[in-house]
Amino acid sequence: MIPPRTFEDPFDIPALDSALKSTPFSGNLRYFPTIHSTNTLAMQEAEAGAPEGMVYFADEQTAGRGRGAHSWQSPPGSGLYVSILLRPRIAPADVLWLSLAAGLAVREAVHQTTSLKADLRWPNDLLFGRRKFCGILTELNAEVTRVRHLVIGIGINVHQEGFPEELRPLATSLQIETGKHWPRQELLVALLKAISRESHALTNSTGLGEATQSILNRLETSSSWIRGKRVQVEEGGGYTGTTAGLDRRGFLLVQTANGLQTVLSGGVREL
Repeated sequence: MIPPRTFEDPFDIPALDSALKSTPFSGNLRYFPTIHSTNTLAMQEAEAGAPEGMVYFADEQTAGRGRGAHSWQSPPGSGLYVSILLRPRIAPADVLWLSLAAGLAVREAVHQTTSLKADLRWPNDLLFGRRKFCGILTELNAEVTRVRHLVIGIGINVHQEGFPEELRPLATSLQIETGKHWPRQELLVALLKAISRESHALTNSTGLGEATQSILNRLETSSSWIRGKRVQVEEGGGYTGTTAGLDRRGFLLVQTANGLQTVLSGGVREL
């Protein structure tokens, strides 16, 4: 049995607005005690004209989504479930860099809040050891040459004290890793500030080269998955190999017995 939660960790919206006054997100926060999916609502409102910088976050999701057909467990009061609406001035082909930068932003926020250093599994899962505590889902609406809007959905396991038996080898939380309760409000502020910095660097530079090189350099030092990891790739019928860095677009390269392969969308798991 998973022990019940016996504490509260509410959000203080006015305090959040004040702490985020240097970012595009201040005054654009929408909190829900419960919601089907923050990403679904954010995409719907973006299509209806919601401005850049809207942030949708919830205490509980009843239909949280991960990459592919995966769901994301979002029990009440246990995690940080947040979706961020952006309208970046970048080409659709460059969106992966923003998704990778979001992973770095989560890693920075978690380290700032807890001193823990997470591992990044391409493209944007965050782990402690082999157990995942955060997933990121980036969705967009785009034309051939421009992005109309983009939503970064982030789910972080914060207060979970345990998981069902089948998930224990795969999932963890900040509470499990440290034995401490970490305020979600503090984590959310650190996260949104980091997202603001990453987005600004990518969309306001004279060229993407410097910003993407910074992302690549930081991934090389903060992820054990970029080079030298033996992996199983769930793409094109599946194959195995050793990770060999990222290409100039941010896609993962895997050296296989049949040559160098580029992972475009498939999941990557350690052998």
